[in-house]
Amino acid sequence: MPSTSGARRKITGIGRHTTVTGVLFSFAIVVAVVTMIVLNALGHVAQKSNILDDERSQETMSGALQTFQEQLGATLNDYAAWDDAAENVYAVDGMAWTISNYGEMSVNSSLFNMAIVIDNDKRPIMVYRDGKPMDGSLDDFFSPALWTLFEKVKAASPQDSPEATGFVDTKAGTAVVGVALVREKSGSLSVPPGKHRYLIFVRDLDTRRIDELGNTYVIGGLKKVAPETEARYSVVISDARNVQLGKLVWASRAPGDIGYSEVRPKVVQALCLVGLFFVVLLVIGWMAGRRLKAEEVSAREEALRDRLSGLLNRDGLRVAVDDLVAQALETKQSVLVLYLDLDGFKEVNDAYGHGTGDQLIRAVAAGLQVLIPKGAVLARIGGDEFAIAFSSKIGDAAALQLSEHILDFLAEPLEIGRRVVVIGASIGISASPEGTVGREELVRRADLAMYKAKEAGRARMTLYDPAMDADREERNALELDLRMAIEGGDLTLAYQPLIDAASHEMVGVEALVRWNRPGHGPVSPEVFIPVAETSGLIEALGLFVLRKACETVKQWPELRIAVNVSPGQFRNPAFADYVRYVLRQADIEPKRVTLEVTEGYMIQNPQRTRQAIERLKTLGIKIALDDFGSGFSSIGYLRQFGFDRIKIDRSLVMDIQESDSQREMLQATVALARSLDIPVTAEGIETEEQAIAVRLFGCDTLQGYFFGRPMPSEKITELVLEARGRKMNSRRTNAA
Repeated sequence: MPSTSGARRKITGIGRHTTVTGVLFSFAIVVAVVTMIVLNALGHVAQKSNILDDERSQETMSGALQTFQEQLGATLNDYAAWDDAAENVYAVDGMAWTISNYGEMSVNSSLFNMAIVIDNDKRPIMVYRDGKPMDGSLDDFFSPALWTLFEKVKAASPQDSPEATGFVDTKAGTAVVGVALVREKSGSLSVPPGKHRYLIFVRDLDTRRIDELGNTYVIGGLKKVAPETEARYSVVISDARNVQLGKLVWASRAPGDIGYSEVRPKVVQALCLVGLFFVVLLVIGWMAGRRLKAEEVSAREEALRDRLSGLLNRDGLRVAVDDLVAQALETKQSVLVLYLDLDGFKEVNDAYGHGTGDQLIRAVAAGLQVLIPKGAVLARIGGDEFAIAFSSKIGDAAALQLSEHILDFLAEPLEIGRRVVVIGASIGISASPEGTVGREELVRRADLAMYKAKEAGRARMTLYDPAMDADREERNALELDLRMAIEGGDLTLAYQPLIDAASHEMVGVEALVRWNRPGHGPVSPEVFIPVAETSGLIEALGLFVLRKACETVKQWPELRIAVNVSPGQFRNPAFADYVRYVLRQADIEPKRVTLEVTEGYMIQNPQRTRQAIERLKTLGIKIALDDFGSGFSSIGYLRQFGFDRIKIDRSLVMDIQESDSQREMLQATVALARSLDIPVTAEGIETEEQAIAVRLFGCDTLQGYFFGRPMPSEKITELVLEARGRKMNSRRTNAA
């Protein structure tokens, strides 16, 4: 028995040892096989890297040669399509100009080192190389490919550019050559075809420039060889006659081989350690898995929260409202959603910075958490947008009561650090009776109601009404049609005369946009301009009006043009650049253009307004303050922003005949402007008595229905022609 038991133990021991050894041996085989696979894969990657690098070098060099040629072409275009060149190169006494601007520019130039001017019969008029005159025949210096380019330029049709570039063999070696007809910038030329002259620029592809290409594009050993030289990778240089002039070859960097030699020992070492750390990794992996699972749970909860305010975010609101709707289906309660958008938050951000804005968000979040009922959900779903969702048995009444508390809370001044700010909120309310309205539709309705509250004047609450959907659809359709009208140029402009108060002559016009909507008829600017403001179309609309007005007023050189500028345009830092582009395209004197801006945007953003006005005035245009006297007018704004003109609001003119206080207010306003040496325009003149009164008060320009309603450009043209006729008759009478 003892011996039998010992034998069993020996057999058992041998079996366990064999099992362990077998497992370890199997693992060793796996490690060896993996090592071979990895090393083989690395070798394949290295080989592929070498091929890709060489192919990249070939593509790079092809592009480099093309860029080398295009750079000469761009330089040639600048010098050949030049109004001064079209005047001097063809002039009898223009040789000095030609040598100064072409020949002498070839010295130490990285763009070209040879400049030639020839006539229509290939006779050289000027030949300069490296800033000095060059003797000898062009046929002796250049291969026939030069004349192939020349004939291509001569044969160019009026629709084609009379320029050609290509590589040409020269006495000095290979060079890129460009030939172009000397002409005006516009492409026109008054010289008859037989008298044309052509500019030739030459840029040598010598050893120095080849070295520069190699350094620029990081290609080592770059050099030019004979066309018959065999090379695995090369770029052929051919002239305009498809004659091979040579090849560019380089030394392969073999990055894959270098990387493979460096990585291989480390990979082998790393794979050898895999077996040693295998068990350790299993243990660590199990422990890390438990930790990661806990972190995932925390991360999921964190993903539903807004980091700034600590409230739920949009995703958190989605989950919470889904739960409330599901519960309401069982409890038969109503789910209410309040959608809040802070009024004036952007102004706080602009005035005091984002740090203050972030503090304001946290303060509002803290206040709302105190106000909401127990069990309610509070979320921040945007920059200055919040949402509240809760269940209630009394329906809309609970939402209205909570909205009143929120509006009262936000109407009070809030102390943010050392600053005190006053904001408000626009609140939209929607309800899901007994959970019959799903979360997505419920939030959409509250959002729509919020926008209606904002449109109605802000700092108010609005319950969702099904009619709002019809209004939104109509507004969306209006926005779509307006976008198409702007893009298609289907809008028109009307022009209202601006009258000189002393001479009663028309001295300018104000451009007013008009829209005849297809299928609907004329749409008031008071309707479609707010749509353009809220939809982001106002910049495109404003630029259309400015461009169209400037193009039209060119036919009335004696008139100025005034164009209204919206706050949306003024907020764009690139607005001054757009205006500069429009003035250049319309070719109109900037001093004839006046941009009119209202007071509201200045009050909200005084610093930005000042910067925008300064940039615009550097262009030479005039800036007028529109609707002065309608709200927040003050002498401070007139001094601070340096307006070139103010326009008295029509509200100060309407009752000027009946109200002594109105007359005194108007007189004081004009006197204030005149004391600051600012010209004054009075708008809204409807009677002769009003015109006489504002003129006596000191207004120098008048505008209103008494002098003319907004009218088409054709009518303005008639008035301009009549005025010109009166002046001519007056001159004839005086001469007689």
